[in-house]
Amino acid sequence: MKCPFCQSDNDRVIDSRASEDGSAIRRRRQCLACKRRYTTYERIEGTSVKIIKKDGTREPFDHGKIKRGLEKACWKRPITDAQIEAVIVSAENDLETNFESEAASHHVGELVMQHLRELDQVAYVRFASVYREFKDVHDFVNELEPMLDRARHDQ
Repeated sequence: MKCPFCQSDNDRVIDSRASEDGSAIRRRRQCLACKRRYTTYERIEGTSVKIIKKDGTREPFDHGKIKRGLEKACWKRPITDAQIEAVIVSAENDLETNFESEAASHHVGELVMQHLRELDQVAYVRFASVYREFKDVHDFVNELEPMLDRARHDQ
C-alpha cells in the first residue's frame, strides 16, 4: 500500500476493524517514512454489474466515482468517511442483489440517494441537484416538498 502523502510503500497497520455493516475492513495505517496516518478499506472484489450510461455505453461499477460524488455532496457536513463508505457499500450491495449483470446508471443514483437521504438531508439535496441535473430553484422546491411534508406530518 503506497502512502498517499509521500508515495512510500512501507507502512504498518495501527488499527483494524469491520465497517458498520460488516462488508469491509477499515484499517488505520501509519507510513514509516513520513509518519503520517491514513485509512484504507478492504472489501470483497468489486461488483460484476456493468452500468449502462445515459448514452448507452457500458462500464464497470466504479466505487471511486460514487465516493467522489458523495464527498462533494457531504462537503462541510457532519458526515464521516466511514458513513460515506457505508452509503456506497449499501448501494453496491443493493445493486448486486437486485441486478444480475447490468443496471442503468439512474438505478445506481437512486440507490445512493435513498441511503444518503437517511444520513443527511442537505447532502441528499446537493447530490440530487447534480444527479438529477436541476435547472432552477423550482427543481429544488419539487425535491424538498415531500421531505417537508414528511417533517410536518411527523410533528
